[in-house]
Amino acid sequence: MIGFLVTRWQSINASYWFYPALLSVAAFLLSLATVSLDRSGWADWLLEAGWYEPARPQGASNMLTVISGSMIGVASTVFSITIAAVSYASGTYGPRVLTNFMEDRGNQFSLATFIATFVFAITTLRTVREADEQAISALDAASGAAGFVPQFSLLVAYALMGLSIAVLVYFLHHIPASIRINSVLQSIGERLLNDIGSNFPNDAKGETHQEAPQGRAVVARRTGYIQHIDFQRLDRIAQKVGGHIKLGVRTGDFVYNDVRLIYWDADDDLDDLRDEEVSACFTLGGLRTPVQDIHFLMDELVEIGLRALSPGINDPFTAITALHWLGAATSELAKRDLVRSIGGKDDTGSDRLVLRNDNFAHFVARGFGTMRSGVATSPAAALVAMEVIADSAATISDETRQAILRQEGERLILQAREALAGPDLDLVEARYAKFEKATAA
Repeated sequence: MIGFLVTRWQSINASYWFYPALLSVAAFLLSLATVSLDRSGWADWLLEAGWYEPARPQGASNMLTVISGSMIGVASTVFSITIAAVSYASGTYGPRVLTNFMEDRGNQFSLATFIATFVFAITTLRTVREADEQAISALDAASGAAGFVPQFSLLVAYALMGLSIAVLVYFLHHIPASIRINSVLQSIGERLLNDIGSNFPNDAKGETHQEAPQGRAVVARRTGYIQHIDFQRLDRIAQKVGGHIKLGVRTGDFVYNDVRLIYWDADDDLDDLRDEEVSACFTLGGLRTPVQDIHFLMDELVEIGLRALSPGINDPFTAITALHWLGAATSELAKRDLVRSIGGKDDTGSDRLVLRNDNFAHFVARGFGTMRSGVATSPAAALVAMEVIADSAATISDETRQAILRQEGERLILQAREALAGPDLDLVEARYAKFEKATAA
């Protein structure tokens, strides 16, 4: 249930309907409240204020009509611009980056502000009554007032209009700034670094190798990407039945029928294990999300870099920026203990829930290794990659992890020798010679 709620919230969080709908309801209720205050006489002090010019019924109707009409027009234009920007970013940087733009709070609240102002204005407009119109409500008839103009509601509508203009100016600046490739890579890189810190909070204790899980397997009966794993519930199951649960998959993996989700390691009778309860801890969907999936963000950096290095685009400087953020993430991973522990321990002090942990070599291969074929074809990118890998190695003291980075540099020069020739290859060879000296030191 928790996994379902998390994935549903993630879906809502990356939508353009939730906040506009929420603020529209709030604007409707605000209009009812301000009109009620006007009817009760609470806002009569506005008529006596020297700075406020009371509106007449005709002027109030015209003002609210203009506000509502212009706001819905601006909302349509804003939505069109947003969709065009999202389509451009998805086609240029990759479909996985679409999630980042859909989650953009600036776009969501800009659209929500215009729609909420429209709802407030159109709701207030229906309460304006000319002096010669017949009173409909008993409250209006009892007051004997000729016509009705919600002065306080008009003031709020005017304030919302001013807010909408400010939001429009912000939106016109925010859209081009948000699709700048440096801004895109910065948002992905910063989120990746934050996730590394939260997933691996402890300092490195040396490279460890996890044994292959063994035991009775619980297999998947559905197909899709693992979007969320309820680790706490799995830990409670292990505590209730007795034994250890060893995960065979991680968040972001694609599973289908008979793929092993967990391995149950227990000495007692396994009849108490309910496979359906274990399967319910895994939430599946048709796409990957950054929730619990640190590989998703790393893959985004790699995808942007490889697209930039493709012959059709040929933008090595974008790839260089992606390499810089990838180097920062690799350096941060190298300083961390990559063995995560979630849940409680048994009587022997062992974890009841054993996660599928990835070592440092896995992350290096996922990042630099995946980009290697594209980087090797670009002299500029290859030169920077050598420098970034050397800088990452210089920030760590673990010799095993330093050796992994040295090996990645060796693989890159071998790939470059196949792809480059002439002066370009000479430059890369010279940089590799410096790389060898730096990593050896």
